[in-house]
Amino acid sequence: MKNRLIVAIAFLLLLSAAQPSLSQEAGAEWDGLIQEAKVLYQEGKYDRAIIVAKKALELAEKKVGPDHSEVATSLNWLAAIYDTQSNYVQAEPIYKRSLAIWEATFGPNHPKVALSLNNLAVLYHAQGKYSKAESLYVRSLAIREKSLGPDHSDVAQSLHNLARFYSTQGKYAQAEPLYKRSQAIIEKVFGLDHVHMATSLNSLAGLYFVQGKYSQAEPLYKRALEIREKTLGPNHDVVAQSLNNLAELYSVRGNHTQTEKMYKRSLSVMENALGPDHPLVATSLNNLAMFYYTQSKYAQAEPLCLRALAIDEKKLGPDHADVAIDLNNLTLIYKAQGRYEHAEIFCSRSLVISENAFGQDHPLVAANLNNLASLYYTQSKYAKAEANFKRVLAIDEKTLGRNHPAVAVSLKNLATLYRATERDEEAEAMERRAAHIEAIRR
Repeated sequence: MKNRLIVAIAFLLLLSAAQPSLSQEAGAEWDGLIQEAKVLYQEGKYDRAIIVAKKALELAEKKVGPDHSEVATSLNWLAAIYDTQSNYVQAEPIYKRSLAIWEATFGPNHPKVALSLNNLAVLYHAQGKYSKAESLYVRSLAIREKSLGPDHSDVAQSLHNLARFYSTQGKYAQAEPLYKRSQAIIEKVFGLDHVHMATSLNSLAGLYFVQGKYSQAEPLYKRALEIREKTLGPNHDVVAQSLNNLAELYSVRGNHTQTEKMYKRSLSVMENALGPDHPLVATSLNNLAMFYYTQSKYAQAEPLCLRALAIDEKKLGPDHADVAIDLNNLTLIYKAQGRYEHAEIFCSRSLVISENAFGQDHPLVAANLNNLASLYYTQSKYAKAEANFKRVLAIDEKTLGRNHPAVAVSLKNLATLYRATERDEEAEAMERRAAHIEAIRR
């Protein structure tokens, strides 16, 4: 759950970088509409933000023509809002039109072109189209280094985004030096106590966390929290992100009292900062709920997940990817309680949403399939379980590579099923391959 929160806030920072200066041609009215769309976006009022962004686009097209730079800025904002709603089908062509305008206006190596490439990369990254995402991240970085110099803050942003991409791919050795170089630039440009430094520290801590390097992650998480509280105040939603990450760290270390305390404070901060019905509040509800789930406190977990689901369905729509996450979490709670019929209904709906939002080969689709397979396995429906476990393995191998840790997990799941059905030779083959992956990843 932590990744969902980090991505949401990182995307806000990305949009802030795209904020236009006051237009000299489209006029103050256009600039006001862009600023209004930004505020509505940050408040989670996405439907209204789209309406305002469309007005800004129409105004710009009327005043300066369809191929003007300020039209591209309007397009970029409209696409970003669709992107946040997981409406990738609408977002992609708008991003591409914005990119085409900026390339035609400024040439292929302008910083605005780099911004468009970066935003398209974020879109493809979210969809699991990793080869497309990587090439655009790399090209965006190259343009920024050449046009702005190696120590510009936009270069730091590109390095950060590329590092995050490699981290989600399990390529931790490639991610770490990029995070560190980004951090060095931020320190040079903004200083040690700037909020951007907190973001950098937080991301590097997250990299250490996913590798199990908790002693390296903790001081970075704490320093990020300290900076954010000092610069933004104790009741800012970004402070809630830091509290959430520390809670997760305490959880894996078995400090459950501190974990619950941090998750509850994070939720309280989110509600006070954004209101009770913001999508990031839903994220905090999910985080606390899944903590209770790990403690087998299902009666406390279920209403929190149901409230998160209600918020996301209302604010994001019933087919949003975050709704799929809510449904997936409820699947786990119902399965643990032996409420298999409920679990299967929720898991199946989550799978359909994920496939529609991301396509057949996305990691979230694999997660849904894995949960459905586990549900079937628990009920001794081995044929259905096997088919789903095999599809999970195929997705992991295709999207993450044959030697990714997730592939080893999928192989072990299949091995367990084969043992249960007395297919020991097939189980041993799966186990040998999983052991090989784990050995080379050490």
